[in-house]
Amino acid sequence: MLSGDLLGLIIVYTYVAILLFISEKLLYQYKVLSRKFLHIMVGNVLFILPLFETRWVMTFLAAGPFIPLTFLMSPYSPLKIKDKISSSGHGLGLVYYAISWAVLAFLFFDKPWIIAVGIAAMSYGDGMAALIGTRFGKRKYNIFGETKSIEGSVAMYISLISVMWIALNYYNFINPNLNILPINYLILLVVPFMATIFEAITPKGLDNLTACFSATFLYYFLTLVL
Repeated sequence: MLSGDLLGLIIVYTYVAILLFISEKLLYQYKVLSRKFLHIMVGNVLFILPLFETRWVMTFLAAGPFIPLTFLMSPYSPLKIKDKISSSGHGLGLVYYAISWAVLAFLFFDKPWIIAVGIAAMSYGDGMAALIGTRFGKRKYNIFGETKSIEGSVAMYISLISVMWIALNYYNFINPNLNILPINYLILLVVPFMATIFEAITPKGLDNLTACFSATFLYYFLTLVL
């Protein structure tokens, strides 16, 4: 294992442990806020991705282990662990989150900024949609059995535009010789819009998969043709 991989693993696991402590111990009285705090803030791993030097470490040691771990924390766990975070929302939401990161890590390891777009969609985008929608959502709509709000969808769209802009500038800054991608404002408008649509129409917590993958693959396609 290379030094960058080891450092990346240490930072990822330490960071997630700190977030779990804050969610479970400091925000435990506020179930929705606690869950969404974790959901959104875990997305900051997108800034840690450049540390990893090998695909298998990022995929199978950084992202992969969170699939069984989050499943064991879910209401479907055979261990019957009482977990406040998973039980306060969609039971498998965090599992889908981990699956998405693992898949993207395997497919796009050599282009971590593409992984970052997907992570941003399911963390800041989807998380802000639920947080703002729950607190301020008054204009409801229901598609395929899932009630969402206009306010939540707008919050997702705006927040994802902002985080994508920050993430792409970050990757351009740390890789000045690669010329990853000039900040294309058409992409910044279209990709978050597509992710927001998929989040709006996807039921049963599966939006952690659909919002992530729709943003990732559309972004990848647009960078090829534009």
